[in-house]
This record gives sequence, structure tokens and C-alpha cells, in this order.
Amino acid sequence: MTLFIPFLTGLVAAIVGVLPPGLINMTVAKVRLTDGLKRAMIFVLGALLVIAIQTYVSVLCARYISQHQEIVTTLRLIGLIVFVVLTLYFFFFAKKPDLNDNRIQLKSKRSRFFMGMLISALNLLPVPYYVVISVTLASYGYFDFSWGQEVSLVVGVVAGSFLVFYSYMIFVAHLKSKTDFFLQYMNRMIGSITAIVALLTLWNILK
Repeated sequence: MTLFIPFLTGLVAAIVGVLPPGLINMTVAKVRLTDGLKRAMIFVLGALLVIAIQTYVSVLCARYISQHQEIVTTLRLIGLIVFVVLTLYFFFFAKKPDLNDNRIQLKSKRSRFFMGMLISALNLLPVPYYVVISVTLASYGYFDFSWGQEVSLVVGVVAGSFLVFYSYMIFVAHLKSKTDFFLQYMNRMIGSITAIVALLTLWNILK
């Protein structure tokens, strides 16, 4: 149970964080369309390697922060603001994905693995995101920064990220033909999750 909770938290946090259409997701979909499933999987493996490193760095930062209570209190407030903003964004402001986005350039077909690493490395948002997740989990007493729990959280994040990327590869045809329906359902679902997390964070601050 001590390893399952960090794994499950990492899995859910990754799905919530990665599912919204972004540069990595849309590139995964585009590689799938232009080069096939095999090359898309190679691209995803490169992205997952960087995500694993970023998550572990986040956990190390969270371990330091958790030892300084004044930082933890401030970070909880920041986390509350972040989750409220995310909730508002997904309910009212989220836009449609565009597989024809000019930012998605697929020049070389030889180094999909390194391309996945590069695009994932350019996205630095996961680091503060997983710092907040780790500190919040620790504040509830479910995460003690032991080596096993740290690895469990990282594996959960990688697994959740892979599920989302694989879903984009498999359902890319539906993304093109049924974007409006897919996005309306997805954005409301993610908005509901972030709203629940925001309420839990607020309760933890006030108690």
C-alpha cells in the first residue's frame, strides 16, 4: 500500500497533466500519421526518458522543500492557485488541438528517439508540477521520500504519460474527425479533477 499510493498518484497526475493537447501530444499524433506506429513509439520512448528524469528531479526538490515547513505552506497556497486556474481554464478557455500546427516540424525521420527527448526537454512545466504533487502527497502522510516510494511515483508518472501518448496514437483518426466532441468531454473531465484537488488542497490549508 505504501508503494501503491505514490504510483497511483503519479499515474493520475500524469494523465491529468499530459492529456490536454500540447506540443508533445500533437507531435506524437503527427508522427503516427506520417511515419506509422513504430516510429511514433520510438518518439514516445525518447519523451518518456526525459519525463522520468524530470520527475525524479522534481522529487528531489520536493524532498528538500518538505524539510522546510515555511516553504511547504507557501507551496500549498501556490498549488491551490494553480489548480483553481487549471479548473477555470479547462472549463472555459481550453482550445481545440490542431494537427496542422506549424510549430510541429517533422524534418528528420532517422532520430525520432532524440526528437522525443528534445521536445520533452523543452517543456519545463512538469518539474514544478510534480514538485507540488510530491509535497502535497507528503503533507497528507502518504509519501515519505524513501527510495522505493520515489521510484514508485516516477514509474506511475511514466506509465500515465505512456497511456496518454498511446491513446493519442491509437485514436488520432478520431481526433481529426471528432475533435469537438472529444475535447468537450476531456476538458470537463480534467476540469472536474483539478476542481476536486483544489478543494482538497483548500481543506488541508484551513484545517
